[in-house]
Amino acid sequence: MNAMTEEEVISLSQATCDALSDEDDGLKREVLTHAGNRWSLGIAHTLGVAGKLRHAEIGRRLPGVTQRMLTRSLRQLERDGLIARFDYGEVPPRVDYELTVLGRSFLVRMVPLWTWLLENADSFRAARARFDEI
Repeated sequence: MNAMTEEEVISLSQATCDALSDEDDGLKREVLTHAGNRWSLGIAHTLGVAGKLRHAEIGRRLPGVTQRMLTRSLRQLERDGLIARFDYGEVPPRVDYELTVLGRSFLVRMVPLWTWLLENADSFRAARARFDEI
């Protein structure tokens, strides 16, 4: 299968946007906030690499995340079906988190964006330096 040209991808992008209902458009924006959220991406990456982990272990692997932000991010990811929460009903409480199939798909689709960013990091830095000189 041949790769699409940039023009074909942009045209497909417009067709996709045109096909979105108001509800779908809102969902798109809400779910895509995970892509721009430091902690959501960190959690998805951590669970993708390490597999099933407990809350405290995820926190240890994300330096700087607060307990509140970690809990909030986990709940948002769970609500959107990107992670699964396993409560074993034990005392003391034991809860594990794991990426779902949807979450793994999300993470896999982030890699091309990260690769593009790395490939163009020098161009971004140069553009910022030129802008800041003005």
